[in-house]
Amino acid sequence: MTSIPRFEPLAVRLSAGQGGPLRDVRLSALPLRMIEALDQPLTRPLRRTKLWELSHHVHCSIVGTCLSTAELRQVLGKAGIATGSMTEHELHSQGVSSARQHDGAAKLLHKALDRKHRTMIARFDRVGAVEEVRSEWRQAVKQGNVPGGYWAAMTHAAANDSLVREIFGEVHMLSHLVGAANRADIRRLAELEAENDRMRIKLARQQDQLREGLLSRDAKIQELNGLLARRIADGPVNEQSDDAAALERVIASLERRLRSEGNRRAAVEERLAAADEELDHARERLAAVERHERVLREELEALEAGYGPKATSDGKASASLAGLTLLYVGGRTDRLGRLRILSEQRGAQFIHHDGGIDDRSGLLAGLVSRAGVVMFPVDCVSHEAVIILKRLCRQMSKRYVPLRTSGAAPFIAALDKTM
Repeated sequence: MTSIPRFEPLAVRLSAGQGGPLRDVRLSALPLRMIEALDQPLTRPLRRTKLWELSHHVHCSIVGTCLSTAELRQVLGKAGIATGSMTEHELHSQGVSSARQHDGAAKLLHKALDRKHRTMIARFDRVGAVEEVRSEWRQAVKQGNVPGGYWAAMTHAAANDSLVREIFGEVHMLSHLVGAANRADIRRLAELEAENDRMRIKLARQQDQLREGLLSRDAKIQELNGLLARRIADGPVNEQSDDAAALERVIASLERRLRSEGNRRAAVEERLAAADEELDHARERLAAVERHERVLREELEALEAGYGPKATSDGKASASLAGLTLLYVGGRTDRLGRLRILSEQRGAQFIHHDGGIDDRSGLLAGLVSRAGVVMFPVDCVSHEAVIILKRLCRQMSKRYVPLRTSGAAPFIAALDKTM
């Protein structure tokens, strides 16, 4: 990866997409101008900023926050640069790369964002000062419309670099809530399952009571109708008897009870449907948490199996990967030494490329041609490097393994699978 100068301790993590990995970037390392189309602040045109005029540092958060995966796939498909086989991460990477280019794909992305968030854009267009834009952004966050408010505020004609940096940092902080939300979803799932069982039992009991009430009402009506018919046959029709008045009171009472029971049943069914829907969403989130747990468990088992090489009967280290050349792209400099030792202890030759593509793209192609397997940590490598690396691996029929993080645990797990 291209190195980033360090000026302040405050740092943020730029998201690589919906549910994707995060990449650390310091706020002080962001460009002085977040709106790159301006030569001077005083010459800014009185119009909304275009997507490609924003700093490329914010494109990742805009594409991941303001467009769904289905919408992004549709836009890039229309531009002819997306295929049905692309994963969500690959799709997001392509969208971020396209956003910074002043071409047809970027224009389609900009139009799609404007079309989706036109209501919020119209709301922001009613204000003209920076503080008014900031106030509208705060209101949009309170109302839960972060995607629309984010796009409208970032491209507003009055938004300056300071406001863009501030809003960008606030949107980033929302990603930290994902872990806590996953744990809350698991607890909420158990509560919903228990509530769902109670609601089903209560509904069945109320249905039985309603059925018994209807049968009792029908029997009573038939009895009173017979009584009324006999009274009419015994005397004049215009004479009102006590039995007829009692019959009318009983019928009115039963009808009121029937309406009340019907309303209660409808309310219970509505609550049960809402609980079923929330339970389905919670199960989906739990499935995602369980998949992540399985990955962490595999990495933990790899660590517990032995942080060093396995020994053979003669006491020497096992070289189960002898003859294999392993290319590691990206990652953190302070961890490369340990990864090299782990590879060489297993007999593999470890070569490294920092992931830079501006001045070392030719070297990357040569290293891929030498390697038997290519690994890269998705949390510490650029979007552009990943795109080029995957394309080279496909062209040369090389196997590549994305690693969850740049730590040693995912690397050891991947080595064990390769063995």
